[in-house]
Amino acid sequence: MDIYQSPLMSLPGITPEEFSYLQQATTGLTEQQLRNFLMVYSSKRKNPSDMLIFCLIGLFAVPGLQRFIIGQIGMGILYLLTAGLCFIGSIIDVVNHKTLAFEHNQKMVFESLQMVRMGGFQ
Repeated sequence: MDIYQSPLMSLPGITPEEFSYLQQATTGLTEQQLRNFLMVYSSKRKNPSDMLIFCLIGLFAVPGLQRFIIGQIGMGILYLLTAGLCFIGSIIDVVNHKTLAFEHNQKMVFESLQMVRMGGFQ
């Protein structure tokens, strides 16, 4: 299948790393399972562009917002109480926003695959 015809390409802001990770992870799924996976995964994943916006808001307005968004509540509270670890942590998150999004998305791939394979999503 041509990569441009792949249903995985319908995800907004998909990076080449995420695409190859998803291709490996979804190998062996039936077409129906792949559709179900995409439906579940697309609702859980974070677009790297959106993550950049969250990081910038976290830098200038609400320290730790980006950490709360990706489910790292403890780090979010720490950033909130320390002004983004004296702005250094927030600046690092702005620079590494793609990595934050990709790591979060990897966890969501695993969760989504578990739901689809266990038959928890029909």
